Amino acid sequence: MEKKEYKIHIVGAGVSGLIAAIALEEQGYHPIVIEATDRAGGRVKTDIFKGYQLDRGFQVLLTAYPMAKKYLDFNNLELNYLKPGAILHNEEGSHTTFGDPLRDRSLLLSTLKSKAASLKDKWQIFTLNRQLVNKSLEEIFSSPEMTTLAYLQQYGFSDKVIHNFFKPFFAGIFLEPSLETSSRMFEFVYKMFGQGMAAIPKNGMEAITEQLKSKLKHTKFYYDSPVAQVSDKLLLLENGKEMSTHFTIVTGDASLVVPSLRNQEIDWHSCDTLYFEVPTRTIKKPIIGLCTAANALVNNIFYHSSIENREMGANELLSVTVVREHGLSNKALIEQVSHELNAYFGISEIQFLKQYAIKKALPKLNNLKYGLSSTETRLTTTIFLAGDVLLNGSLNAAMLAGERAAQGIVNVLEESPDLAHFTSEYI
Repeated sequence: MEKKEYKIHIVGAGVSGLIAAIALEEQGYHPIVIEATDRAGGRVKTDIFKGYQLDRGFQVLLTAYPMAKKYLDFNNLELNYLKPGAILHNEEGSHTTFGDPLRDRSLLLSTLKSKAASLKDKWQIFTLNRQLVNKSLEEIFSSPEMTTLAYLQQYGFSDKVIHNFFKPFFAGIFLEPSLETSSRMFEFVYKMFGQGMAAIPKNGMEAITEQLKSKLKHTKFYYDSPVAQVSDKLLLLENGKEMSTHFTIVTGDASLVVPSLRNQEIDWHSCDTLYFEVPTRTIKKPIIGLCTAANALVNNIFYHSSIENREMGANELLSVTVVREHGLSNKALIEQVSHELNAYFGISEIQFLKQYAIKKALPKLNNLKYGLSSTETRLTTTIFLAGDVLLNGSLNAAMLAGERAAQGIVNVLEESPDLAHFTSEYI
């Protein structure tokens, strides 16, 4: 049986599924991707709305991600780089700039003068940077786990800098305000920020999806085709259609489609991203604004019109991210966010554009890992798993898991000829 004749299905056309397809094509296979929505991308999508370019949730690409370096052409993405820092807005409506002057010297004076942290805190931030530069990813993900908050306290950071900087900054990354996320994830993300830059492609985050998809020459896509169940030799779609399969890679939460995993559902962090049209920018440079007010719903703001976009719109484009649970109706949430924008950021003239309520933004995981072997992705004789849910909630993890799952199938077919014969006769 020729390689291209094997029916290798990938459930989910997110980044992990696309990487799996790329890895399979590189070995001569012709995979088939089954996607529930109207296009590829998963959580990495961009919409054009009223002339504005809206990412589905405020996201950035960390250029230090090893797997991003391997699979993405950064030059082709036309990356816009954000300033390595943030403008901190407090309850009184005043603000201070706090950043990494080692990567951007323009932030040196403002950071030194900032009252958001003591001199000791600023020195400890520098020393933590240096320590993590020399700490390997394997060491980070084999370190004892504790909450990020406990880690910061144990390291000796003051409550002041934890409240003013670490909590709002990393709450926006981890999508939870209490910093209960594993210290392994904190060290990993901190290291990635220290070794690279945060960037957004000119054409929005979906440009990443499009670049990966453009690499695929022999992959067939089925869109608007949600899968109801996956077994060793059959895929059952929600519309009742059955598809025979030799091997299947399930990306994301496999408990939704694999019967043996039904009671192992994954919990998720959610967030809301709201976009507004405003006449002018209160932050001129491409840097995020953070809200340090203890009970505020707004976590961060970013003016997307401070970077170059394919679609610019008529005025300035502002995104607002909410990570706290709120239970508000859409109308009440917009009203509360509008109030906080005025009170904490001095933004009064706004026009609501669109809201994204992202229920499954990041998986809640324990015992975080950086990598895994291809054999660890194998669930049954012919079903393999992928997605960041296997490792840690990051684009890097999604890519790595997709690659490993594809390698798992390739290894089975190339190293176990009896099984290869079995699967060809199985259908």
